[in-house]
Amino acid sequence: MNKDDINSIKALLSSPKAIVIIPHKNPDGDAIGSTLGLYHYLKKHNHKATIIAPNDYPVFLKWMPGEASILKYDHQKKESDVLLKTADVIFTLDFNSLGRIGGMEDAVATSEGIKIMIDHHQQPDDYAKYMYSDATMSSTCEMVYNFIEMLNDVNKIDSDIASCLYVGIMTDTGSFRYQSTTSATHHIIGNLIEKGARNSEIHNNLYDTNSYERLQLLGRALSNLKVVPEYRTAYITLSQEELNTFKFKKGDTEGIVNYALSLKGIIFAAIFIENHQENIIKISLRSKGDFSVNELSRAHFSGGGHTNAAGGKSDLNLSDTIDKFISILPQYKQDLKA
Repeated sequence: MNKDDINSIKALLSSPKAIVIIPHKNPDGDAIGSTLGLYHYLKKHNHKATIIAPNDYPVFLKWMPGEASILKYDHQKKESDVLLKTADVIFTLDFNSLGRIGGMEDAVATSEGIKIMIDHHQQPDDYAKYMYSDATMSSTCEMVYNFIEMLNDVNKIDSDIASCLYVGIMTDTGSFRYQSTTSATHHIIGNLIEKGARNSEIHNNLYDTNSYERLQLLGRALSNLKVVPEYRTAYITLSQEELNTFKFKKGDTEGIVNYALSLKGIIFAAIFIENHQENIIKISLRSKGDFSVNELSRAHFSGGGHTNAAGGKSDLNLSDTIDKFISILPQYKQDLKA
């Protein structure tokens, strides 16, 4: 985002506006953290800000400051459509294609509100007037911090904003262990703690709230773990029947794919989750080093994301999806060789 864009946004936000902030469908910690962080910041400048999420999100995110104010488009469509139609400004956070917001896509695309994108995913679409897009960033929350800094307003960051931004940076960096974590990331985290983010409490709220059923589901997932040693690949499957058996709730499979990636010698991991409601197989992909799961997902599973973390889907059944996955591995033999 260049200096002219920043100056234009400063002018745009210099008086109270009707603003809608949108995360992607099935929002995660970075999506909810960034939207809430920006929401609290805009409220400090007397803007009429509203977050509209395409759908619900895991319960372990529902402790966050301001979370109760978030509208869910799939259950509050009428109210949401009015807000989108009358919005002066629409911020889209943690996604760069309107296809990532499900049933909201048409309402957002046709809104006359000025669109501002803040996102760290690769290959952005050109739908926003102002784009802050940087795939080298650890998280959208880190970018929201930078955005506030560009507006010379870091002094406005309070404990609520700091806590929300901390959540997204921590979750999208795998608790600060991914390659995208830089010295600048740690510097920002230090500032957020100084501003009131309680790091230990936030970690507990996110990760120490397991139900008995979720741990049982994790056990089943790990028992389903398979390894393809010649391609340094591991994958996990979960059927709809298995999800039902362990009373699956949104968010229960979060992070399970990382167990497969943690295996010694493995550089590519995947989890395949059957979803009868959407009639798809949901796919999460992770990698180490330079192997791009973003490129693989875009090429074969209608998805995308980052070099080392991406998502996708399959319209085939679970068994056929696994067969397809295994069949494409030879195409990446050089990248996956020991």
